[in-house]
Amino acid sequence: MSVMLHESPVNHISAIDRSGIASPVINSKDYNLQEINAKKDNAQQPAGWRTFLSFVGPGFLVSLGYLDPGNFETDLQAGADHRYELLWVILIGLIFALVIQSLAVNLGVCTGKHLSEICKAEYPIFVKYCLWLLAEIAVIAADIPEVIGTAFALNILFKLPLWVGVLLTGFSTLLFLGIQRYGVRKLEGIAVLVLVMAGCFFGEMRYVKPPAGDLLKGMFIPKLGGPGATGDTIALLGALVMPHNLFLHSALVLSRRIPNSVHGVNDACRYFLIESGFALFVAFLINVSIVAVSGTVCSGKNISSDSLDRCNDLSVHSASFLLRNVLGNSSSTLYAMALLASGQSSTITGTYAGQFIMQGFLELKMRKWLRNLITRCIAIIPSLIVSIIGGSSGAGRLIIIASMILSFELPFALIPLLKFSSTTTKMGPHKNSMIIIVFSWVVGVGIIGINIHYLSTTFVNWLIHSTLPKVAIIFIGMLVFPFMAIYVLSVLYLMFHKDVVTLEPRKLDRNADREDLADMYSATEMSFVNSSVI
Repeated sequence: MSVMLHESPVNHISAIDRSGIASPVINSKDYNLQEINAKKDNAQQPAGWRTFLSFVGPGFLVSLGYLDPGNFETDLQAGADHRYELLWVILIGLIFALVIQSLAVNLGVCTGKHLSEICKAEYPIFVKYCLWLLAEIAVIAADIPEVIGTAFALNILFKLPLWVGVLLTGFSTLLFLGIQRYGVRKLEGIAVLVLVMAGCFFGEMRYVKPPAGDLLKGMFIPKLGGPGATGDTIALLGALVMPHNLFLHSALVLSRRIPNSVHGVNDACRYFLIESGFALFVAFLINVSIVAVSGTVCSGKNISSDSLDRCNDLSVHSASFLLRNVLGNSSSTLYAMALLASGQSSTITGTYAGQFIMQGFLELKMRKWLRNLITRCIAIIPSLIVSIIGGSSGAGRLIIIASMILSFELPFALIPLLKFSSTTTKMGPHKNSMIIIVFSWVVGVGIIGINIHYLSTTFVNWLIHSTLPKVAIIFIGMLVFPFMAIYVLSVLYLMFHKDVVTLEPRKLDRNADREDLADMYSATEMSFVNSSVI
């Protein structure tokens, strides 16, 4: 990474040289360049849809994180406990996810650097290491649902004890990571795995027929009623808006060749926005279908006693009965296969996010299989303990707790992103519009406020109703309240931190658009050759 320091109170860092960018491994192959050049010469400009397809991939790969076992667990719990009342959380969460993912994309495209690299340059060394540690914790917290979901799938398919399945997950993803040697396009092709689960729940909705009026009411009228609604809301938000995805998306877009022109940069940002919007719309439909099916089945008037018992202790381990109308006697087997695919494909996004986080903050590169193994081993420890002591119900509860941790972690990736993308010192003329700035900060501060309110009120209620001796309660309060104060102060520090680093804006050639059309056409054709191998 080339760094230029100027003798002035403000540091300037070049945003042009990409030679040090840690992009995903993209192996080149032998292409018929003469044929490509001939097509380029015969065309005045590339077809719009072909140009768009050359940018497709990062958004769908990131969207796997919104369809992992953690999402299934929180959606199932929300539907079973609150019917359709929390659908508005999914709607707002995914709209907000689209906005901040587009901000992460714009940051990477316009600066040539991803979020963790800019954090490293912007903050003091102590803050930098704290942000790195929190980002790593977020990756591990996101990996816990994948571990437990995969263990559930192995238990359903092969009747393995849950703790054995947890141990086996330490090696299962290494097989999928082996695909990365053939290029990031092959990994992006794994996104089709989520369609397995989507088709099942969409088909089930045709049988259970959830009332459209109640669905729309739950989607557009915010409501937090009933016990545990606030906690389930935080878990839903944590599963939908995951902090490590912001680091990942800002880095993945650097694997695409961005034309060095105003027109090229604007087109790239627009294409990535369209792709992310479509991917998250699909994710939205899938999450809504899961909540609708679980809410309709578990609140049905003619529900059987067996189904009622399962609804009272619903988790990803026992949810296959919801799909019996579509899959019949094969529901558990096909459900487990889809759950296994979801867990494995989502783990790939976590591995790449962790790799970019480590490279950006520490300039440390590690083999992906080793990186995955270390993260997975750390995530296995709490999963193994809970699966042995608490069984499937305890493991399902751990998924909810992990999603809550992600929600509490969100400010430490979200606030730097909002600040960097809204200032001319980082983005130059491409900074956020006032509408985006206001919307992002209002929703972001709202999520942070819900987290702090839930954390404080839950802990205070626990202290009040605890049966522990008063000495123990005082001791626990003396330990926990300072951590809560540090959390609030850390959030405020990030919000009011003054920029000290200026990224030199990309030197765009406004007369280079015509040359970039020909170059983009060549890149598009090469991507089609590459995609044909998938």
